[in-house]
Amino acid sequence: MSQTSPIAAAKRHILIVDDDQLLLAFLGEILRNAGYDTALACSAEEALQRIAEHEPAMALLDIHMPGMSGLELARHLHAETTVPFMFLSGSGDAESSKQAAAYGAVGFVLKPVDEARLMPAFEASLARADEIRQLRRTEVNLNAALAAGREASLAVGLLMGKFQTDRNTAFEVLRDHARSNRRKINEVASQLLAAEEVLNSLHASFANRLKPK
Repeated sequence: MSQTSPIAAAKRHILIVDDDQLLLAFLGEILRNAGYDTALACSAEEALQRIAEHEPAMALLDIHMPGMSGLELARHLHAETTVPFMFLSGSGDAESSKQAAAYGAVGFVLKPVDEARLMPAFEASLARADEIRQLRRTEVNLNAALAAGREASLAVGLLMGKFQTDRNTAFEVLRDHARSNRRKINEVASQLLAAEEVLNSLHASFANRLKPK
């Protein structure tokens, strides 16, 4: 059983959305054992009802659901509410990571989910959501902060695709490289994405030169 974390001490309200009811119950149990108050929804439509009743501190969204998908629900939450969210996905490819970042997710967890992997990712995402709330309160430029987070997520997705590795390993390599060079992780991420853009441009140029004439 997980120990109650400092973040959970105030009984933070968490919404979990997944059409797999066994997984839904399992995730709810993990978070309740960690000291969180939980609400469960097996569809995006039900999730919207839950949010109207009690706005959560965080929503965990399954990406692939019948009816309104998790991505569509995320788009609505991002545009119409201040509810932060993270994604649950059975797909670990770079494109899924890019989608999560593009939709404004503060975190991304791969299925199958176990407690040992879920809780560190969840609490890191919740901490980032709290930082974003603080930025809103202090009127710091939120767009710049979110852009930095998206760049890091995109860079992680790029590394996953390039080196066929998992998200955690990709992030740790990116973080360690930034630390060893005494740079911020978003600076390294920006440089990595810019380099990839240049390489793609050169690849197109080489392809045009090598075309049969």
